[in-house]
Amino acid sequence: MTVVFEDLANAIRVLAMDAVEAANSGHPGMPMGMADVATVLFGDYLKFDASAPDWADRDRFVLSAGHGSMLLYSVLHLTGYARPTIEDIRNFRQLHSPCAGHPENFELPGVESTTGPLGQGLAMAVGMAMAERHLNAQFGDALVDHRTWVVAGDGCLMEGINHEAIGLAGHLGLGRLNVLWDDNKITIDGATNLSTSEDIRARYRATGWHVVDCDGHDPASIRAALDGALADPRPSLIACATIIGKGAPNKQGTSATHGAALGAAEVDAVRTQLGWKHAPFVVPDDIRAVWQGFGARGAEAHADWRARLAASDKRAELTRRMAGDLPSGFSLSQHIAGLLAEPQKVATRKASELALGAINPRLPETVGGSADLTGSNNTKTAGLGVMSADNPGGRYVYYGIREFGMAAAMNGMALHGGVIPYGGTFLVFTDYCRAAIRLSALQRQRVIYVMTHDSIGLGEDGPTHQPVEHVMSLRMMPNLLVFRPADAVETAECWELALQAKTSPSVLALTRQNLPQFRRSEADSNACARGAYRIKAAGNRRQVVLIGTGSEVSLALGVADALEAAGVGADVVSMPCWSLFDAQPDSYRADLLPADMMKVSLEAGVTFGWDRYVGADGLRFGIDSFGASAPIDALFDHFGLTVDKIAPVVQAALAER
Repeated sequence: MTVVFEDLANAIRVLAMDAVEAANSGHPGMPMGMADVATVLFGDYLKFDASAPDWADRDRFVLSAGHGSMLLYSVLHLTGYARPTIEDIRNFRQLHSPCAGHPENFELPGVESTTGPLGQGLAMAVGMAMAERHLNAQFGDALVDHRTWVVAGDGCLMEGINHEAIGLAGHLGLGRLNVLWDDNKITIDGATNLSTSEDIRARYRATGWHVVDCDGHDPASIRAALDGALADPRPSLIACATIIGKGAPNKQGTSATHGAALGAAEVDAVRTQLGWKHAPFVVPDDIRAVWQGFGARGAEAHADWRARLAASDKRAELTRRMAGDLPSGFSLSQHIAGLLAEPQKVATRKASELALGAINPRLPETVGGSADLTGSNNTKTAGLGVMSADNPGGRYVYYGIREFGMAAAMNGMALHGGVIPYGGTFLVFTDYCRAAIRLSALQRQRVIYVMTHDSIGLGEDGPTHQPVEHVMSLRMMPNLLVFRPADAVETAECWELALQAKTSPSVLALTRQNLPQFRRSEADSNACARGAYRIKAAGNRRQVVLIGTGSEVSLALGVADALEAAGVGADVVSMPCWSLFDAQPDSYRADLLPADMMKVSLEAGVTFGWDRYVGADGLRFGIDSFGASAPIDALFDHFGLTVDKIAPVVQAALAER
């Protein structure tokens, strides 16, 4: 029989419906409503090769409306990706199935990003489009020349991050970015007019986007809109008027199809309505063959690209960057040797700038930036050039006051590949970035957050800007390396570790105030790589171990000197990264923090959590309240973080043991 367009789209609808029904969990409405748009996109426009999901010059497709994950799983299966298999789809939302409730980039090739937190998929796609134009400027059309496509729902466009993301995309003129808006006018609560009456099209136009409408169920209308988007030099919003749950005769167009299985009776009614006479999870061979033809359509373009790559003198460099590998032998040992030869008493934010001065000339893949705090974060080094609409090859991004948008864009750049993004703001504003930092960790992406002004040490700006709970709360996040270096050498070592961590993001918590450089002698290896290490051994008989991080390491050394003068032997341990220390062998951790020894923590933040290292009988010096507005010395004295206030307390506690 002849396969018609409706058959192809209905294959998506039925697979999505059946998978959600089998799981009794999921969101069938969006895949059923956007099936026609997806069929046109994957059939005629998207550049991809299902046999090579990692083709560097493929188009990127991001399902920002990640709750509709069965749209993506269905299309990946139908076009011939090795997975998901039909058995994977049968096990939708079940333990160990790659077809998770929301798409996860580490589960399936073809899933470009983990989505579900609405708006972030679109914002990450902005970063992907930035990376594409940036690499195109460096490697040329022959090797980098692709587009980024997004399916976004009403929720993605309502979220606040949408404002940040589309403003950045419009400003940078990302004309290879196309957002397909599933304009079905339904959210979980009901019709969108319950909660919004804004003119979304006008909002996009105001930020420099091209906007076009189409009937999301008319292939000719969809194609005309996509052609218009391709012809326009601006990023495009394609408003696809759709019916949520299309094909469900009793529930389509209502919120009943949004977030729940249709139910057996409605599933049967859909089959009747669509004329789909096949059993659950059965796709006829003739329909499957057409879809697999779509998956093979890009094979020739892929082969041509491989030939161009093989003939290019840039092959090795592009291949290295896309693999995420650092240049052979990369380290900061020479920079660190310079610090040891000429010690620097500088803020660790300045030490970070010094490290970047050594990093950026040697790693052309780094792309830095700041959320309007360049001079405070010290993230811009000489010779980077500014990324702009006219200069996409620039390596520094002025993100403006868009902390969340910056973090999400960096995720997108990292996911695209070929770029190592880093960006800065004040540590207190990780609150604005946190949802994106969490996705950095979940997606296993090397994104480096340069977070300065890390404690009450920032002084007079007061408690609104003084992070107290932030470092500790970030330490709780799985797969996030949180570094709080204590001097210029540690800062360089932490930068080296962050760059080497291919599957983990990093936060560098850096000071505003100058710190003395206590590291003066060459180490056999990167001392910070063990998470914690002894920087001073007790002179007298050891009675206490002082543990410090960041600016409080120098405080710990001062306390140790006072204790030693009183005849009390004190080790001092610097602990720049909890998670790296926790990963060390038991023997190393026991040697550094003996079970029978009194232990004391010093950190200008909440004391919550330090008991895991100092124990129930240890001491914890920190700040379990918000800060205050005052000069730095007055603040440290007020909160009891001085040698004169800590040493007597330690001595008294030792006397009671």
